[in-house]
Amino acid sequence: MGKPGLWAAIGAGALAVLGALLLAGCGTVGYLVQSVHGHLSLVQQARPVEQWLADANTPQHLRERLALSQRIRRFAVDELALPDTRSYRSYADLGRPAAVWNVVAVPELSLTLQTWCFPVVGCVGYRGYYDRKEAEAFAQTLRAQGMDVRVYGVPAYSTLGRLEWLGGDPLLNTFIGYPEGELARLIFHELAHHVVYVRDDTSFNESFATAVERLGVQRWLQHHASAAAKEEYERFDARRRDFLALTLRYRERLAAVYAGPGREEDKRRGKAEVLAAMRAEHAQLKAGPWEGFAGYDRWFEEANGASLAVLAAYTEWVPGFERLFEAQGRSFARFYEAVRELAQQPRDERRRVLMSSMISDQEPAR
Repeated sequence: MGKPGLWAAIGAGALAVLGALLLAGCGTVGYLVQSVHGHLSLVQQARPVEQWLADANTPQHLRERLALSQRIRRFAVDELALPDTRSYRSYADLGRPAAVWNVVAVPELSLTLQTWCFPVVGCVGYRGYYDRKEAEAFAQTLRAQGMDVRVYGVPAYSTLGRLEWLGGDPLLNTFIGYPEGELARLIFHELAHHVVYVRDDTSFNESFATAVERLGVQRWLQHHASAAAKEEYERFDARRRDFLALTLRYRERLAAVYAGPGREEDKRRGKAEVLAAMRAEHAQLKAGPWEGFAGYDRWFEEANGASLAVLAAYTEWVPGFERLFEAQGRSFARFYEAVRELAQQPRDERRRVLMSSMISDQEPAR
């Protein structure tokens, strides 16, 4: 199976589909029907991992990956204090490359994501479809309104532990073949969504889960991974850090263009220049330190305002959460309790606390 690309990293944890899954009364009837049918179909295809391991017809490579997933899952519970739910105890081969396809959109000259609101989960900045054609059709309606739109495949999504009666979230063919460190990251991220979830605050939820995955994979690699797995992860993570640093710079440049004076046509010209410069710098990275790595090619080819806007949801508050983890003595249990308490605060207060942590972390020692 192929290695994960960008959307594996930022797509893990996609929750848009849950609004229709958990309660009726939002969006169109068609969206509700495809969401319910899609998730039930996914669950019905899943079989317990034990059955796959006992089946003589299970390919050896899949057998090894499933066994690895169970070791990672046990580590998540025992060492990272993540919930011991029914999730990731079963496996399904969906026969497709993504669990769902997400649609994200922003106004032509804005980096503010369009949101859709659902019961239980609140408002989120993406909308998920189990059929790519349906996702593309919905995306086209947004493009017709003049919006920047991006459609991307998501390897996994979390049901927040609220559908345990259906068996929880299964392992899927869409990610089981990931390199060891990436597989661990994804499982840690998804289970983190079972710890805390705040309505109407995608950045808080995703940044928290991203912080947990980063902190967790460090411990996994240190104590359980082979030298080859560590080396593989370090190469992949170095490129990911380069990618995030590059896109953050150009997101800030694009935001400055939008916020600056001038006519709309001037801002459109400035937008085109920023995106062209970003693609040129990616080409330099690819030809240089990335040694020809092509995993981000498609992202840069299709990049627009929506592409840059959705990245922030997964990384905006990660440094603040990592600082909070340190303040809790690097104890995951105490960290989760502190995050739960923070989640009870008003949105502005949550952001103030996380921002103050990030600022204090950047201040030079006196």
